[in-house]
Amino acid sequence: MGRSTGALSVGKVIGEVVDPFIPTAEITVIYGSKQVANGCEIKPSLAADKPHIRILGPSNNAAHLYTLVMVDPDAPSPSEPSYREWLHWMVVDIPNGSDVTQGKELVTYTGPCPPVGIHRYVFAAFNQSIEGPITQIEPPNGRPNFNTRQFASQHYLGPPVAAIYFNSQKEPKTRKRQ
Repeated sequence: MGRSTGALSVGKVIGEVVDPFIPTAEITVIYGSKQVANGCEIKPSLAADKPHIRILGPSNNAAHLYTLVMVDPDAPSPSEPSYREWLHWMVVDIPNGSDVTQGKELVTYTGPCPPVGIHRYVFAAFNQSIEGPITQIEPPNGRPNFNTRQFASQHYLGPPVAAIYFNSQKEPKTRKRQ
């Protein structure tokens, strides 16, 4: 769960992915039985499948909708992030308090696959300011060099209402005994 931005600043999510913001919603991200906390470690094998995500805003109005993006700002390498940001997932029209699966997936989920170093995987939730479902958002042309700030600005989403991130690194290959 994430309602504070302190860990987001320490992890440089604020600054490198999003601008400073005041959280007005709660985001819960769960992979298997592990709930994501800012800066925690999640193995790529655990995150291979979509997580369960719920965004809960201050209103109990289920008609209120959110947009969620998941990015890797460290692609392909934290020391040379020439693909910053790599888009891993995009879902729009997520009803308040519902699982993200109730929204419309614009970019299919791809789990973490960090080739080298420790990568941050950021989930940012945005308030959809228009009434009803978004019809004018087109999926981006590709996954590399996505820009969360620019996307939010172009689609009048404003600052994030919630964000959370985890770290992941390449898992060692298991050796088969013969």
